[in-house]
Amino acid sequence: MGHTEERTFVAIKPDAVIRGLTSVILKRFEDKGYKIIGLKMLMVTPEQAAKHYAEHYGKPFYDRLIRYITSGPIVAMVLQGYGVINGARQLMGATDPAEAQVGTIRADFAQLKEYNVVHGSDCVESAEREIAIYFKPEELCIDWKNMTELVTEKEDLK
Repeated sequence: MGHTEERTFVAIKPDAVIRGLTSVILKRFEDKGYKIIGLKMLMVTPEQAAKHYAEHYGKPFYDRLIRYITSGPIVAMVLQGYGVINGARQLMGATDPAEAQVGTIRADFAQLKEYNVVHGSDCVESAEREIAIYFKPEELCIDWKNMTELVTEKEDLK
């Protein structure tokens, strides 16, 4: 049974950056063994925010989403790994921190759905779209191997 490597987009949102949670959140993904192939801090522009949240345009909470994501810096990253889209979402927990499982990022660090510290793509199509909003292809560092890849590569040789 083969494994499928995927890429996903994750953003540490302004509330988490402001609270100094960047390193502990990054560590959760690294501890899982996901490879960070893109990483940067930025202020989300209104144009990027509109592209990111296009599916919510016209909804009552849309303006609030745009204001929030542009209110301070985010740390944007591209993760690569086996089943990384669902795996990252499991690490993050439910969108509403009150419903998130104990031990997940949102359960541990967030109280309100509107300020839930982290975003992650929900499917391959969203991941590709969101990565393209925040990263140029040449900004991704794909030519290195992390421990998960080295161990998997070794096992495949057997």
